[in-house]
Amino acid sequence: MTSVLDRLSRAFGDTRVQLATTALAASALTAGAMWGTQRKRRNKRARDLKRRTLEMVDFDSDHLLDPDPLSDKVTKATPVELTPNEESLVQEQLARHYAFLGTEGMARVRDSFVVVVGAGGVGSWAAMMLVRSGVQRIRIIDFDQVTLSSLNRHVAATRSSVGTSKVEALKASFLDIAPHVQVDARVALFSADNAAELLDGSPDFVLDCIDNMDTKLALLLHCHQHGTRVISAMGAGMKSDPSRVQLADIGNTFEDPMSRAVRRRLKSLGVISGIQVVYSAEKPGRVQLVSLADSQKEEPGDFSVLPDFRVRIVPVLGTMPAMFGIAMATHVVTELAQFPTEPLAIKGRHALYTRLQRDLGNREKDIPQENGGPQLRMSADDCGYVLEEIWRGKSAISGATDKLALTRWRRDRPMTTSNCVCMTKTEADTHDKLKGPLEEHYTPEVISFVESRFDEEKHLSSMR
Repeated sequence: MTSVLDRLSRAFGDTRVQLATTALAASALTAGAMWGTQRKRRNKRARDLKRRTLEMVDFDSDHLLDPDPLSDKVTKATPVELTPNEESLVQEQLARHYAFLGTEGMARVRDSFVVVVGAGGVGSWAAMMLVRSGVQRIRIIDFDQVTLSSLNRHVAATRSSVGTSKVEALKASFLDIAPHVQVDARVALFSADNAAELLDGSPDFVLDCIDNMDTKLALLLHCHQHGTRVISAMGAGMKSDPSRVQLADIGNTFEDPMSRAVRRRLKSLGVISGIQVVYSAEKPGRVQLVSLADSQKEEPGDFSVLPDFRVRIVPVLGTMPAMFGIAMATHVVTELAQFPTEPLAIKGRHALYTRLQRDLGNREKDIPQENGGPQLRMSADDCGYVLEEIWRGKSAISGATDKLALTRWRRDRPMTTSNCVCMTKTEADTHDKLKGPLEEHYTPEVISFVESRFDEEKHLSSMR
């Protein structure tokens, strides 16, 4: 040990070694100082960029591309003027929709005014399909620009539009498809403060295609409080199964983390139901958020697009936002046209049908032979058919979608698909104990509704 220390002492006593050591230390200090300075400059540039972006999108006369921000303002009252020749072209362009929705339905669609908030992967497809379906007054709101990564999911994004406003790119595309359409393109960041101004003009429908939680809640709460019809898109990122995309009331969603978060936040604000959403029941977990780089972990907020917006990148399969947007547009068009649809609350499903069949068999055991029981000739698939196609996955009594059961409607008639009703388990237990005519226990509205569904079932059975 002594000899080693002696050699080290002689080495560091050498003038050349001392100079080399000093040079290395100085280089390390210089490199550290340069790296620290560059990081501070990079973070300052990010903060400055966000500050300038916020100043640009603040809703005042300076944030729009047009010097007169409301020169192209569109409302429900904005006239749409067409010459006879132009009207003939539009009629031909929309011929398939006229055949589907009828003249009166298409008149309602064409007379409507719709607002789409968020013009990304979901909102751009929703807005595009609304215009292609005949909506003639539309307002699209978004603060963001087209980027290269937008090209995998934004309906109007092209290489040449990279760097331009998303709403302006959409407007140009809309006018190329339907030059008569009145398009109000707002380069603006939606918030609770400017909600009244951005949603004015008496819209018939508002489409929420925002991916920021606080902003989404502000929009949904504003629409709920003002009685404005709204449909909201939940998370399309990290999803890949098209068969799991569903339309439901926010109170009836499941599996989706964003739906759960929105549902809980709305409930805390006093909103339990009444808001339609498009979401995916696909179980999460197969794909994860892209991790932050080491240089981003110390001050992650400096790398978000705007304050309070997400920092990490969400992997997106470009087809899924398109499906969400098209589902939203389909719902809005059929609602505007007053074309009856009844979204099916799907929850999964063959195991459920088997359970319903087993439960129905147990209920049938309690029916005496003089009343035609016990009798069960329905397969699990038959139970699924009754649940989904006849009762739309809902209780005939309360409209509930949880803890459902099937049971015989009229106890003195055979157990068939046209005498099998869907209720909650509690309702079915009560129903099975009823004595006397059902008209003594249910309202005329319930009796009429159930019988109308059985008439529908008889028609469907003839085609099965």
